[in-house]
Amino acid sequence: MRIAVRLDDISAGMDWEKFQAFAALLDEFDIKPLIGVVPDNRDENLNRDAFREDFWEYVKKRQEGGWVVAQHGCYHVYTQRKGGVFPLNDFSEFAGVSYEEQLAMLEHGKEILAEHGIITNLFMAPAHSYDRNTLRVLKQTGFKGLTDGFGSRPYLRQGLTFYPISFRLESSLKKDKGFTTMVVHTNTLRDQDLEKYRKIFVEHKMISYGEYLQEKPVKRTAIGHMREYTLAALKHILVKLL
Repeated sequence: MRIAVRLDDISAGMDWEKFQAFAALLDEFDIKPLIGVVPDNRDENLNRDAFREDFWEYVKKRQEGGWVVAQHGCYHVYTQRKGGVFPLNDFSEFAGVSYEEQLAMLEHGKEILAEHGIITNLFMAPAHSYDRNTLRVLKQTGFKGLTDGFGSRPYLRQGLTFYPISFRLESSLKKDKGFTTMVVHTNTLRDQDLEKYRKIFVEHKMISYGEYLQEKPVKRTAIGHMREYTLAALKHILVKLL
């Protein structure tokens, strides 16, 4: 299985030491990830370090170097107790919010990125949580795809392309065919995590996210969407039990 990397919660006040350690590992193996940049971060839980004054210049430089940027929500503040159509969690910034409010948030976030020269048509939902209104608003505001869902290759839904993440990374590593994405939160990385990822990079077929974007999406049936919903709900329950 070919494995891409996505990094969540990229913001000016993140833990830069941990982020840079993982970025150095990616650079060593020439793996260019997807990074989810929070346009207007208001989540204090993401602030782990002094704000980097050249944050936007850094993001722009990485994008120019082949890293792919996704708009990671808007404020990264969870206001709803909803799981949406992909219920990995039971809290959300978007699922359960009105169409008009979601439209305003997406446009606000997109404008902030554009002001700093960051143009993207990919979306990353905070907490993996979105609903049908989110998908409608994404399409209306010019987004083409989002990084979420389960499956072994990109698929189409409501006129958008979904680039699935791994249901369970250990299981994905045992498969020979298909694509998936490993999700990494650098703010919570431990030293042993870096060694684990190094081992994965050495032993498995890693690809840059740009390669993943080149894969032609497949159509998915209603049964496929129902199966995905069930798997996400099941994983949510299992994580709570552990």
